[in-house]
Amino acid sequence: MMEDLKAFASGREFYHRVGRAWKRGYLLYGPPGSGKSSLIAAMANYLCYDVYDLELTKVTDNSELRALLIQTSNRSIIVIEDIDCSLDLTADSNDQLLEESGRVTLSGLLNFTDGLWSCCGEERIIVFTTNHRENVDPALVRCGRMDVHVSLGTCGMHAFKALAMNYLGIEWHSSFDVVESCIRSGGALTPAQIGEILLRNRGNNVDLAIKEVVSAMQAKILSTGSTEHLNTSIEYEDMAALTRSPQSVLTVGSPENWDSSPGKTNGKKRKAKFLVRLRSLTKSDSGRRGV
Repeated sequence: MMEDLKAFASGREFYHRVGRAWKRGYLLYGPPGSGKSSLIAAMANYLCYDVYDLELTKVTDNSELRALLIQTSNRSIIVIEDIDCSLDLTADSNDQLLEESGRVTLSGLLNFTDGLWSCCGEERIIVFTTNHRENVDPALVRCGRMDVHVSLGTCGMHAFKALAMNYLGIEWHSSFDVVESCIRSGGALTPAQIGEILLRNRGNNVDLAIKEVVSAMQAKILSTGSTEHLNTSIEYEDMAALTRSPQSVLTVGSPENWDSSPGKTNGKKRKAKFLVRLRSLTKSDSGRRGV
């Protein structure tokens, strides 16, 4: 995915030559804890773009939504999280009644995204996130609005190794084969769950940290009854709680398939701006963030 962002950031001449607006849309979808927020942070750090987090629940109507669009700048990422549940944006809603009652409508949001593509200014990215892709109106996520659909789910082995390196500082462990066996047997956890386990055990013995991850995976396998491919030498253990934290494996639905973790960012300082107040922008410096 970072290659796609790199191509976008260096593509000014290309976009101008083919007559397309120098903008790109991403839909990030997957269960809670799959790393959507972490991926957005990685994108912003990688590109050194400002971030505008647009909270639709705090926008009173379509007119205010248009006013907020004008306040965004070039070289920015505009984020609308949980697009399916932020507001009632179904296509069969009565837009006139909703607007009269002081609500943002589906047509208003569509006009917002199209306005982003056609208004003055360039080099902008818009990101929608959702836990349930099937609940998002197709008009919002078609090509031309959301160009790339990124599915974020549970950790594969590649992502697990990245987490183990980030949290525990290890490239290999004797139990990695057991972890991989658990993943293949249906015991994969979200990056948030694995990250929280490793974070909680970061000052303890590495063996204990990996053992607790394996226990959590085995508990999930037992709860689903999927044990047919599990290594028979593994002893099942109980676990008190499942957990949460960052990073993930990406499976991109369009325009191509990727399988990678966000990786490290260049660490350049960026400023994050949040559209969280009515009729105004609230600015804050998020500082340097690594992924």
